[in-house]
Amino acid sequence: MARAGGRLRELGRQPDTTQRFLLRHADRILFGLDAGPSLDDYRIVYRFLETDDAYFDYSPDPIPPPGHWRIYGLGLPHDVLKQVYHDNAQRILPS
Repeated sequence: MARAGGRLRELGRQPDTTQRFLLRHADRILFGLDAGPSLDDYRIVYRFLETDDAYFDYSPDPIPPPGHWRIYGLGLPHDVLKQVYHDNAQRILPS
């Protein structure tokens, strides 16, 4: 079961609102997943954050819990991705 789907399944259903929120608060958001590394999870998160793909599965499971709807990518700009993936964590976490 993909762990990334827990949040993406909701956020990806409202891509315009989610994108505006992430752009507005890019300096306050950290990237992270609930469990250990999973190539399937990273692929889905990449597609959600970095592409503007439309109507794709939020989970690799044939019937994802809690439902089978699809999500949309946000196509975030590089500077926002850099903050979310790296810069914010570097700024606030002790080295």
